[in-house]
Amino acid sequence: MRKRKHRPAKARMPTVREETRIKNTGYSEGGASHTSGILKAYHPVRASAKSDIDANLYTLRNRSADQAINTPIGAAAIQTSSMHTVGAGLKVFPKIHYLDLGLTHEEARAWNRKTRREFDLWAASKHCDLYRRNSFYDLQDLAYVAYLVDGDSFALFRRKPPTQFMPYSLRLQIIEGNRISNPYGGSLTGGYGVFSVEAKNQSNGNRIVSGVEIDAEGAIEAYWISNKVPGDLVEVAQMDEWVRVKAFGELSGMPNIVQICHDVRSEQYRGVPYLAPVIETLKQVSRYTNAELTAAIIKSFFALFFTNSPAGAAGLEGIAPSAIYGDEDESVDPRAPVVDVSDYGLGPGTLNALPAGVDVKAVDAGRSMSTFDPFVTQLIKHIGAAINIPYEVLMKNFTSSYSASRAAMLQAWEEFKLRRTWFARDFCQPVYETWLAEAVAVGRIDAPGFFDDPAIRAAWVSADWYGPTMSILDPVKDIKGSALRVQYGLSTREREAAEMTGTDFEENLDQLAWELKMIESKGLTLGTPEVLAGKNTESEDKQKGGEDDGGVLEVQK
Repeated sequence: MRKRKHRPAKARMPTVREETRIKNTGYSEGGASHTSGILKAYHPVRASAKSDIDANLYTLRNRSADQAINTPIGAAAIQTSSMHTVGAGLKVFPKIHYLDLGLTHEEARAWNRKTRREFDLWAASKHCDLYRRNSFYDLQDLAYVAYLVDGDSFALFRRKPPTQFMPYSLRLQIIEGNRISNPYGGSLTGGYGVFSVEAKNQSNGNRIVSGVEIDAEGAIEAYWISNKVPGDLVEVAQMDEWVRVKAFGELSGMPNIVQICHDVRSEQYRGVPYLAPVIETLKQVSRYTNAELTAAIIKSFFALFFTNSPAGAAGLEGIAPSAIYGDEDESVDPRAPVVDVSDYGLGPGTLNALPAGVDVKAVDAGRSMSTFDPFVTQLIKHIGAAINIPYEVLMKNFTSSYSASRAAMLQAWEEFKLRRTWFARDFCQPVYETWLAEAVAVGRIDAPGFFDDPAIRAAWVSADWYGPTMSILDPVKDIKGSALRVQYGLSTREREAAEMTGTDFEENLDQLAWELKMIESKGLTLGTPEVLAGKNTESEDKQKGGEDDGGVLEVQK
């Protein structure tokens, strides 16, 4: 009998019935599982930007503002970001493309310096503010904080006649985000009037999404600004009225209003509050902290309780209850002695005698809070990670090693630089370009071809913005790193001066030249290149006998 050869079984396709039972494909048994005990009741929905953002803005703004005002951690998050991103105000450093404009480097430097001084004439004055309360640098902080708290803020470009104090007509009006809203009437979805998500402009058919009017293609046409915060209880007597402000001038093409906002979704027209991802955690931390604080305060009270014992009633037999209490009270022992707590007091070396049968008990004031700090610290670390500010920077708590603290500062600095870039693009640069257009138009700044060619205009308005510098933990190491970046062509002295000290390198050189000239005129070497190069060090002076005069170094002449 011939032996049959063994052949491997052929793979077969599953039947239709078997295919319906196969679930382990892709994410079906992972994040998309509907049978997992953890996820089967978990059904979040990712809808449109209007549903996810605009429909919830009213609640998010109110809760974000409450956390920023009434909780220490929420306030720390807002103020820390504002202090390091904007600080005392971003300063402009014009950087025109002089080669495209046919200028020499020296001519470009002179133009940049003159324009910077001229801009500061307007920006440093309170006349740049419509309300004449703040300079442009102070308005930056107002606009940035409002952007963090509400998700966005707005700056309206207004005009007033020039005066002898201010040769420019440009004025800024900072508007908080809740004043940009849908006017009453014309609601399409999500409620009525100001609380609606989308409305309609009856005159041209454009849609209005949370106060932002857009055309059929979704481009922004105008903003609807209320004369007050809609529904404000203080100004209840004033009727709500809306003004339509076109986003751009019809003839100039320049913005009439700018929105300070950072989009996180496509087709998004309003911003999300900075604290939105951590509002729930912030609220829970606040509640837990308040509960622990209240409990600790209560336990710190040294409370005394007077108690009656049955033994004290023996001496009161035969005495009618009305003789002690007046009217009978069934809730107390009629034979218990009466104790007036005002007759007793606590004090050093105080001895008090109590009636027979009366005892005193004290409440234990001890309280263990061994788990409070590590638990709250972990929650704050989660909050810091969500808003991209390390725990050490958020809580100003640099108790780790130098390397760990510096790493935290560098990580936070990346966040602040990114937000500074966004803010300068949305607010500072449009304001500068609008001001420069007026300066050129009135003849205070010379910029040939500014209004003739968009490319030439872009070359004239190019500028950098610098603000607060990063905190320095070890100045020597940071300065050495800065010097090496310049030495190897990775940076410039001008940039390093602006980023490390917030100063202008050219102005520093002029000041240093004057100082050195004054030092040399006195016959001194203090601060001269020889000293700075280390040729007159303290160790050399000691070798020369400088230590014999009580540690005072001799000034060479």
